[in-house]
Amino acid sequence: MLPPHEWVAVFEGPRFDTASERSLVLTSLEIPNEMLRQDGTYVVYVPAEFVERSKFELWQYGQENRREPARRSVSPAPVLDAVPGVAAYVVLVCVVAWLAGEAAAGKDWLAAGRMDGQLLRQGEWWRSFTALTLHSDISHLAGNIVFGTLFGLLAGRVAGSGLAWLGIVLAAALGNTINALALMPSHRSIGASTAVFAALGLVSGFVWRGRFMAQDRWPYRVGPIVGGIALLAYTGTGDENTDIGAHLAGFVCGFVTGMLLLRLVDHFTSRRVQLVAGILAMATIAASWAVALARQGSVISP
Repeated sequence: MLPPHEWVAVFEGPRFDTASERSLVLTSLEIPNEMLRQDGTYVVYVPAEFVERSKFELWQYGQENRREPARRSVSPAPVLDAVPGVAAYVVLVCVVAWLAGEAAAGKDWLAAGRMDGQLLRQGEWWRSFTALTLHSDISHLAGNIVFGTLFGLLAGRVAGSGLAWLGIVLAAALGNTINALALMPSHRSIGASTAVFAALGLVSGFVWRGRFMAQDRWPYRVGPIVGGIALLAYTGTGDENTDIGAHLAGFVCGFVTGMLLLRLVDHFTSRRVQLVAGILAMATIAASWAVALARQGSVISP
């Protein structure tokens, strides 16, 4: 039976229980109503003079009883073996520091490997890599070992030793290049700090992009980014000798690298992939030094 023509539909839906709920709500508010099934749907009618009130009450009921969206299930970040990568990093920077201090092979390692804006512009690309392994003194070396170990462990635990350090080396070299090209050609720099902050950026980008933290609210969405920037600001800005631009460039390049590494997440647990990536990282540094020393020539008598 259809309602009188002066009645108006205020709700329509395919489910009986949903329409019945709305009808009961109106009844509890002493609003005359009738529920009918028409063409496979359930329609709730009210007299014309109750239309506006009915629509408001039903809207309010819907708002109050709206189900909270289910939180996205967040997969935990993988926890992988980070020790081999960190150990290789410490050994590498210490060995290069010793070789440079001893002027091994009669070479001036500092002149051959430091970042030099002018020479980089002339095509000496290897300096973006070799400069990462040079340090001015023991305290400079020690500081980069401490922070490099800390951030390297974090990066290795989420991406594995090999892939993490390959990403760190490439991101840091790119950061060195961007920083040198953005400054005057006379700019010179050395140190693993660009790699240290590339590692921090890698972790931040990986965690943010991979949503390994609950991100249903905006503070959680930006948490990894804010945390990374806070650590960068706290540990990456120092005295007038600190190359803040290189630290920032390393962090940004590392952040992007961390996001890109997610495409390889299915290979993180592969020992072969991690081994190959680790070898590539070490080989890139070794090849860069080979070219640098070959181009340097013998300038120190044995």
